[in-house]
Amino acid sequence: MFKHQFVAAALLTALSACARMNADAPPAVVSVETLIAAAVADPRRPADEVARDDLRKPVAMLAFGGIRPGARVADIRPEEGYFTRLFAPVVGETGRVYAFVPTRTAPRETPFAEALAAAYPNVVPLSGPLDSMRFPEPLDAVFMVQEYHDFHIPAFDTDVNLMNRAVFEALKPGGLYVVIDHAGRAGTDANEVQTLHRIDGDFLRAEVEAAGFVFDGQSDALRNPADDRTINVFDPAIRGRTDQFVYRFRKPL
Repeated sequence: MFKHQFVAAALLTALSACARMNADAPPAVVSVETLIAAAVADPRRPADEVARDDLRKPVAMLAFGGIRPGARVADIRPEEGYFTRLFAPVVGETGRVYAFVPTRTAPRETPFAEALAAAYPNVVPLSGPLDSMRFPEPLDAVFMVQEYHDFHIPAFDTDVNLMNRAVFEALKPGGLYVVIDHAGRAGTDANEVQTLHRIDGDFLRAEVEAAGFVFDGQSDALRNPADDRTINVFDPAIRGRTDQFVYRFRKPL
């Protein structure tokens, strides 16, 4: 943790020093890469989340998702807020992060979203049905991390096709929809979402494209060929190390 605190403090000190050297000079331009690194090193992040960074690859995920200063981003079902805590420092004071909690899990998870808003002034907690989600302003990006498969489970009472269309409508033209999920075996579609908490990537891609999105790329940063995709993602033998696909979709201009 000391290393993380040192990096964040060093960044802030450097920026403050530059500002003092010439108050009349234009503001220093800080690269997105530097902002992402500072967000990962932010001492406000809980130790248990920092410990998962080697597996979750936050630097690669934020860069792939186009997170940048001033962006409006929705984190769908953020739970304790692993990604919300990373998005908020990068989008900065001129940006906004919507922590959207589904109605079904709101009693347990709304307090998490409210705590995130208390810690980060640019985080806004929201709750509602997934298939009719709405936001106060057009969004630059929507992230759904290890959650998409769950929304096929009947208990969530969600029409996933309507959910994808709601995401489409929420985004600005050119906006990004980033979906990270546990990979199921080819041809299993959504048939193992409840038993194994996995979903077939090709099936998911077809569903999202049917809402009007264009497939815009994928990252292999979370792939694990050693996972044969036949066991539940919570099994200790594979938990935290599942084979995961990372898809990026774009709303056409």
